[in-house]
Amino acid sequence: MSAIAHRYEFVYLFDVVNGNPNGDPDAGNLPRLDPETNQGLVTDVCLKRKIRNYVSLEKEAKPGYAIYMQEKSVLNEQHREAYKALSIEPETKKLPKDKAKANELTQWMCKNFFDIRAFGAVMTTEVNCGQVRGPIQMAFASSIDPVIPLEISITRMAVTNERDLEKERTMGRKHIIPYGLYRAHGFISAKLAERTGFSEDDLDLLWRSLVSMFEHDRSAARGEMSARKLIVFRHDHPMGNAPAHTLFERVQVQRVAGEQDTPARSFRDYQVSVDRENLPEGIMIEEKL
Repeated sequence: MSAIAHRYEFVYLFDVVNGNPNGDPDAGNLPRLDPETNQGLVTDVCLKRKIRNYVSLEKEAKPGYAIYMQEKSVLNEQHREAYKALSIEPETKKLPKDKAKANELTQWMCKNFFDIRAFGAVMTTEVNCGQVRGPIQMAFASSIDPVIPLEISITRMAVTNERDLEKERTMGRKHIIPYGLYRAHGFISAKLAERTGFSEDDLDLLWRSLVSMFEHDRSAARGEMSARKLIVFRHDHPMGNAPAHTLFERVQVQRVAGEQDTPARSFRDYQVSVDRENLPEGIMIEEKL
């Protein structure tokens, strides 16, 4: 299938209840925070990981939907598969001198790995497959309001070693946010999609991933995370019909009137409005969720 023909931007809203949406390993796995505003943060890397995980579940073992960046994968071995499939002998850290063969290697990786088609990859390791910019970029998600992380003590009735039997139990801690509604912005370039072959089928899979990925990501730290809104701006022209920031400004998320003085504890405490008046020519708004 040919590459997508339209540029897209999207606003993605998701929330967490009594959980840790993205722990910071440099801060004892506390939920990530903007220290100046106390707004919660979720990195783009975290969101892309969840998309990859969803795709690997839905498209398990289907050709063309392998995941390049996954747990315990050896990247050089992934690259060797391309060389083997194209009957090219790898040379340490170097691409083939023949530009056509070098491009063929990169395109083989794009064709076979969904996340390379979507997000791009730098594959210039010892077994070199080049590099490619992906059409999809996502920004950090920020919580609408400041959040206050809580440290909750927990106990475990079992012990690890015999010498600890007299303790009867061991103590631990969990870090949670009582509630947070997060907003993320995403960008999809039709021109970059031409380079990786990111198709309409791939785009539909991306939308399904954003809508459903938290349903398959439950854990003790993320028991209640939910996708709440996915608002997509489609441009008629592949280069775009309006600046992205002017479209994002059309989506407003505010506290329900009269509730501003109490902490938010559910999505019902917010109202989301989309300004559809006087849209720039060539712009269409679609709500996927």
